[in-house]
Amino acid sequence: MHSQIEIQIGDRTCRVEHFAGGKRGVLMFHDGLGMRPAMHELAASIAAAGYHVAMPDLFYRMAPYDAPDPKQLFSDPAVLAAWWAKAQSNTAEMILSDLPSYLANLREYAPGPFGATGYCMGGRLALTAGALHPDDFVAVAAYHPGRLVTDAADSPHQLFGKIRAAVYVGAATDDATFSAEHQQIVKDALAGTDLTFEVYPAKHGWVPTDTPVHDAGCAKRHLDTLLDLLGRRLG
Repeated sequence: MHSQIEIQIGDRTCRVEHFAGGKRGVLMFHDGLGMRPAMHELAASIAAAGYHVAMPDLFYRMAPYDAPDPKQLFSDPAVLAAWWAKAQSNTAEMILSDLPSYLANLREYAPGPFGATGYCMGGRLALTAGALHPDDFVAVAAYHPGRLVTDAADSPHQLFGKIRAAVYVGAATDDATFSAEHQQIVKDALAGTDLTFEVYPAKHGWVPTDTPVHDAGCAKRHLDTLLDLLGRRLG
């Protein structure tokens, strides 16, 4: 069952999509293209396996907005630049500051602890959420995550040692945002966790069905691995 609710965060309203399938809760972080049907399809597929999935609109601060056409975004540098300039108004710091509100909302439907999954930008956020709230997450997955390692002093990977959840990372062989060198840095940062790290023969963004790099076979394996992780840790 799919429902849409609104929660108040400060002086703004955030839309949260709920997909009811059970009493075990999963917080889902969408990719950098925002809320759209392809993300709903992913959430519904997880819920169908027996989970209650909550997917907040991480870009609610710029609502209302229309998610860009992924095919145009991937092929037209001007479209990419325009969307990225707009989406950058939602900084990681802002999004992560909303985590307590998202967790409180999910607790209304599932008791916790929770699982988390994310795609692209959302994969980075899922891992960071696991680090910032280690008592709340027992399973964290990130698929074709990007920019986990940066030159900044607060690079996301610096926090990953705080994660106590079981972790699955599904990288891509063709991904400028997550190079082989950065993959090794992330593996080292997660060395103390129950980690599964796999590299898929695919391009960055392969999971959602609406991207031009979608790979059906790899996307199916993504769901299999995610459900295995959630099953092991959420029961």
